[in-house]
Amino acid sequence: MNPADVPTSTSLPDNAYTQLRDGETYSPVVPPEVAPPEATGRSVLWGVVLCVVFSIASAYSGLKVGQVMEAAIPISILAIGLARLYRRRSTLLENVIITSIGGTAGSVVAGAIFTLPALYILKLDPHPVKIIFICLAGGCLGVLFLIPLRRYFCREMHGLFPYPEATAITEVLVTGEKGGSQANLLIQSTIVAGVYDFFVTTFKVWRESIDLQFLPFVKNLADKAKMAASFDAVAFILGLGYVMGLRSSMILCAGGVLANFVLVPLIYMIGSHLPEIAVYPAKVPIAGMSANDIFRAYVRFIGVGAIATAGIFGIIKSLKIVAGSFSVAARTFQKGDEAGGARTDQDISTMSILLGIVISALGVAVFFGTLSVSWLVVFAGLGLTLVFSFFFASVAANAIATTARNPVSGMTMLTIIISSVVLLHFGLSGTTGMFFVMAIAGMVCTALSVSGQTITDLKTGYWLGSTPAVQERVKFLGVAASAVASGLAIVLLARVFQFGESALGDSRVVLAAPQASIMKSLVEGFMSRQPVAYVLFGVGAMVSIMMEMLEVPALVFALGMYLPLELNTPALVGGFLAHLVTRRSEAAGGESGRRMSERGIIIASGFMAGGALGGVFGAALRLFPWYSEDLIKTPFYDNAAISETVSLVLFIGLCVYLWVLTMAGPDEPSKLPDEPKPSKPGPDDRP
Repeated sequence: MNPADVPTSTSLPDNAYTQLRDGETYSPVVPPEVAPPEATGRSVLWGVVLCVVFSIASAYSGLKVGQVMEAAIPISILAIGLARLYRRRSTLLENVIITSIGGTAGSVVAGAIFTLPALYILKLDPHPVKIIFICLAGGCLGVLFLIPLRRYFCREMHGLFPYPEATAITEVLVTGEKGGSQANLLIQSTIVAGVYDFFVTTFKVWRESIDLQFLPFVKNLADKAKMAASFDAVAFILGLGYVMGLRSSMILCAGGVLANFVLVPLIYMIGSHLPEIAVYPAKVPIAGMSANDIFRAYVRFIGVGAIATAGIFGIIKSLKIVAGSFSVAARTFQKGDEAGGARTDQDISTMSILLGIVISALGVAVFFGTLSVSWLVVFAGLGLTLVFSFFFASVAANAIATTARNPVSGMTMLTIIISSVVLLHFGLSGTTGMFFVMAIAGMVCTALSVSGQTITDLKTGYWLGSTPAVQERVKFLGVAASAVASGLAIVLLARVFQFGESALGDSRVVLAAPQASIMKSLVEGFMSRQPVAYVLFGVGAMVSIMMEMLEVPALVFALGMYLPLELNTPALVGGFLAHLVTRRSEAAGGESGRRMSERGIIIASGFMAGGALGGVFGAALRLFPWYSEDLIKTPFYDNAAISETVSLVLFIGLCVYLWVLTMAGPDEPSKLPDEPKPSKPGPDDRP
């Protein structure tokens, strides 16, 4: 069939974002009975090229400032532009493949730079092949362990998770395909957010973070009670919160309130009576710590324990669906008809998954065997790698599906702690033990990062009508391309720069590598047989258990405890705006109400897309030696009162912009009068 003749819709169905009623099914934009081109030469080529480019750029920006470039959303925009370079325009599903392959860059790089630079800081100088293999093995395990969860997260939980990032990508691809005023609205909001976030995060024009500590009473609260709050006034998080909806953003923010306004002051009140004693795991007395220091030294470990426990509940809840998926796939394989079922519900075969896991496990075992350790230690390390990778695949998918935030560093810290404790019992310590543990951490970190990004791709494909098996196959290509590109980038950067802190007698420029520096300190401490903060992890576990007893999404609450409050508060504003838009659209009803809801989602998606693009451009400037934040600096920037007030006013301006354009109503008639127009309810309508 000629792609131009494929009978597809230009809009998402009415029930794309809502829970399905009994007997109701979801029909994607591209129906299952047609099969337009997907993994073609052009889509695979452009996906790989963009994956390599973003991997290299992300590796540098992540090591320099600790922030990995967002790849998937900008690449979805680029895919639409690239489609116009050819006589036959790329199909919607070809653009999905470009995004799926290219978007792998950010996830593999995150797994790599959060862990592997620690090996250089520890002066262990790993061979380039080992760096690449760690990235490759972790990425493959992340994809393999996620595939059995696809039906649960994409189909069975339809309408129950907001999928903020997948929503943004889907809206970008569909709106770009459709054209007209909706495409103009998306482009306009993307430009506004891109320019806004670019300047606020790249130069010193006004403060990105608002803490109001220029007000005396707020300053006193922060200094005397350690009750400090901040607000990251950027468009990306505003759009993210809108797509999440009011309930999810409130639960996320509630976790932050418990962490910052209850636990931090409580720990300070107790610790202030021990002015000369440092309480583990901190290295300085609590009495001399700031609110942020207490959060990082103590409360964040409580958040890690809460996330891990919430992840266990998530796995238990999904076991029935996962087992059912394996059962269906096994029966299909036994009948010799692997292509059975609808095209849009076909995964790669169970045998292929099992074979991939076996090959990956053998590769990991051989890799560990080259580290001059006993076979008992090799099998212990292999077991830890496989168990953590499988366990965190579900945690990452759940986190991304609800908040678009993957707790990569927290889960990696937990991996290092448990792996160190286990391997110490096998007599492994010193530099060999540090290398071994960081190799495990690197694979697990990459696996959970790739798992989170893969579920975003698969949910996007679910909404649009991609073939899951095709997406899953090309994902391995993206993992391989990004593993080689990011691995070589880290090796080259390690020769030119220092990671972490400046060493005596080394004149090379320092790249902070903040996450890797934390991991280095952690593994160094445990391999030196320091105690484990079991109490802090246990407190976090109890919090998640209480949330489950109250039937509150424990993982969302736990993420709120773990993430800095400045990232949670603007999401709450976005959720509140979504609530208001939903109420207004319900009151308006009919076509006008449906268009309001649709426009709100498109603008919020534009904010996420523009914010991601602004971050990419800002990170790209940091690649040049002439770059400095002071290149553009306003006279009032150093005046906190003026600068934060300007930031607050401009952020309110973004909110007004979203509200006014959403309420503007339809500005062009439907191009397809015989096709029901989509009703995209606000995120508050999602259970």
